[in-house]
Amino acid sequence: MFDLKQSYINNVKQHLELFNSIEQYLPVAETLALECFDALGKGGKIVFFGNGGSAADSQHLAAEFVVRFKKERQALASIALTTDTSILTAHTNDYEFDTVFARQVEALVKPEDVVIGLTTSGTSPNINLGLEAANNIGAYTVALTGRDGGKVKDIAKLPIIIKNDITARIQEAHMFIGHWLCEAIDELVTQQ
Repeated sequence: MFDLKQSYINNVKQHLELFNSIEQYLPVAETLALECFDALGKGGKIVFFGNGGSAADSQHLAAEFVVRFKKERQALASIALTTDTSILTAHTNDYEFDTVFARQVEALVKPEDVVIGLTTSGTSPNINLGLEAANNIGAYTVALTGRDGGKVKDIAKLPIIIKNDITARIQEAHMFIGHWLCEAIDELVTQQ
């Protein structure tokens, strides 16, 4: 029989084990923050995309940039490529799902942008192709990924690989880094 209490405790232990080592990602997180700050200063935007839970996280983080995180500040240019159902369904109907983000990147991304693909496995073809399209444009590309980084670690200019095999834990770390990024950008833009 499923033990609710033990399952809960096990999940807490897994979370704490990962977060006890989260400091190791500080150097790549700092690089991410500085690249985003630089892009916004040049009139660029932050573009997020992912599948499933990572799609929801993309939307969440884009909203934090556009609306605000903690501080009152001007709106910051950011978009999640997972929100326009007409584009998503038209593209998937007319072409294929593998290129759904690449097509949007081709239309919306400029060289001064930062493009962030979220994929817990690093093997999602649509994320990888979206980041490749952004590289071709000259944008700064970031992969928030997990496990061993998958193929995406060789595509993104800045792969942030959460060394864990559990999807939920990887996503928790992605959101921690994402929320810290929002706080860092809040501070940087309000100190100008």
